[in-house]
Amino acid sequence: MNLKEWIGRAEEVSDIATATPYAALSATFDRDALRPQAGTALPALWHWLYFLPLHKQSEIGPDGHAKRGGFLPPVPLPRRMWAGSQFEFHKPLRIGDAMTRTSTIHDVTEKTGRTGPLVFVKVRHEIRREGESDVALTEFHDIVYREAPKPDDVAPPPKAAPASSMWEKKWVPDDVLLFRYSALTFNGHRIHYDRKYVTETEGYPGLIVHGPMIATLLLDLLRHQLPDAEVVRYEFRAIRPVFDINHFFVCGEPQADGKTIRLWAKDHEGWLTMEATAVIK
Repeated sequence: MNLKEWIGRAEEVSDIATATPYAALSATFDRDALRPQAGTALPALWHWLYFLPLHKQSEIGPDGHAKRGGFLPPVPLPRRMWAGSQFEFHKPLRIGDAMTRTSTIHDVTEKTGRTGPLVFVKVRHEIRREGESDVALTEFHDIVYREAPKPDDVAPPPKAAPASSMWEKKWVPDDVLLFRYSALTFNGHRIHYDRKYVTETEGYPGLIVHGPMIATLLLDLLRHQLPDAEVVRYEFRAIRPVFDINHFFVCGEPQADGKTIRLWAKDHEGWLTMEATAVIK
């Protein structure tokens, strides 16, 4: 199978930025849950509340993801992870907007890593407001597929997070937080809510906190500290899983140029779990 044949495949999905998902995510992040008025700008990354994957129940695989094939290439490796993303926010999306997202398989790369074969899939998303030719948001989504870990695999050494930060917020994840975020993003991946599956089948010590949720919490920290800032670029990279059995922290540090914000997440032991950079204006 030549997975590179999937490069260039595209799909288009339309949606409307309604108020209730905005209010529900606000409640999930412990903010006031008022339904916003039409015209309210979506915070950066909250477009993930829309364009949800609507696979039929009969199309769901044993891990809770859709079965392989379709738009994404049918990578035969069993583990699929969100490795990171890069964004450019060209113009705001607002409550009430009718929107169209065009997704294209940008690249497929096969490599051999420390634990065996790896496949990297990069997807480009472009979101436009209805009736406009200009792109409002450009997103690149990096997905990595890998083999299931073997009993004799050695975990990579952890990397220490910065020892101090100007901003820091502690989060205590639990089943309800993870379930609510999974529900809001229609994410059926069982590692986030099925404790028996994630510990017995996949061998993790607890439920895995969603990478996209941590990436959004990093920007929520920025939004709390600099409520008038507008994010124009953002990128993040997942480093290490975060589990619901311990607390974690989201941290930030404005840089000397006044426009670049370094952001990162760390676990309860101080190990780096995600690193990110935002550019504001």
